[in-house]
Amino acid sequence: MIFTALRWLVLVSLIILTIGGNVLVCLAVGLSRRLWRIGNCFVVSLAVTDLLLGLLVMPLSAAVELRSGKWAFGGTLCNIYVSLDVMLCTSSILNLLAISVDRYLTISAPLRHSRRVTRLKVTLTIIAIWALSLAVSFVPIHLGWNTVDYEVQHTDWDIGDKNIEGHYCQFEWNNNYVLIYVFSTFYLPLLLMCGMYFCIFRVARKQLKRIRATTPSFARSATAVEAREHKATVTLAAVLGAFVICWFPYFTYFTCKGIKEKTNPPNTLHSVVLWLGYFNSTLNPILYPALNRDFRKAYGELLRFRNTFRGKRKLSRTSLDKRLTVTNGHKVKIRDGNNIES
Repeated sequence: MIFTALRWLVLVSLIILTIGGNVLVCLAVGLSRRLWRIGNCFVVSLAVTDLLLGLLVMPLSAAVELRSGKWAFGGTLCNIYVSLDVMLCTSSILNLLAISVDRYLTISAPLRHSRRVTRLKVTLTIIAIWALSLAVSFVPIHLGWNTVDYEVQHTDWDIGDKNIEGHYCQFEWNNNYVLIYVFSTFYLPLLLMCGMYFCIFRVARKQLKRIRATTPSFARSATAVEAREHKATVTLAAVLGAFVICWFPYFTYFTCKGIKEKTNPPNTLHSVVLWLGYFNSTLNPILYPALNRDFRKAYGELLRFRNTFRGKRKLSRTSLDKRLTVTNGHKVKIRDGNNIES
């Protein structure tokens, strides 16, 4: 009983943090002028992806988790749920890749960035990300490309079946398609992201050396520069490390499972790697925007505005309750719009 309650608490907390964090990102970009930059479109696309994951997929995954992996809503809804899961996870990974490419272009040639990264190119890239995510999720699952016999999975399940033993709603990675899917949606983006962040680090170090060589007085602030360089290194390590830690176990586990061509009931390892992948969507609003100074200021403004609004409402109600007026030489207290003699 206690263990079940703890699982509920952890899963619900992750869902709330995922939804709240990504809503905050969207509000920050929408309301703060300093964030109205073309590159932040990828951050918003990532936030929308992770927000939809928190709203549409994670609650169902939590319900399945607490029902010992059994699915009671029929095969059609199961395939839609699995397709949404695959689509949004793929979109999240591809958006992370797009952000890394944009950051590399920003730091490698800042003066040419506005010509390289235009609104049209960003719009087409985001459309391509969502189209590819849709193609690798709904199409293969609803055409049966991912099963051993190339038949659509779970078509014999009906809503309300009394016997749901063995009804485990999961993506069946049971043939060579799994290798194509995993390589194109995880390992290739992972290699490209590693390359992008390595190039970013190299370019940043080169620029630092160039500034040191051309500015004699720069030596006086060497300590501050080293501190900034260390912060940049830690930031890149945190971003890439979170991505690897969250997604590598997930894709490695399901790749091995797919090669064995067996659909086993969900176990503890299955749950851990699945929710570890989801946890990346919880971390993204922290690691990507919150490590940016402009985003931190926007977050602060949003939270201060909320607190100020609450304070003004409380103050107005208090002043209304306690305001004194003088009528015919008598003090009367106005409460809820009625005059009461004091």
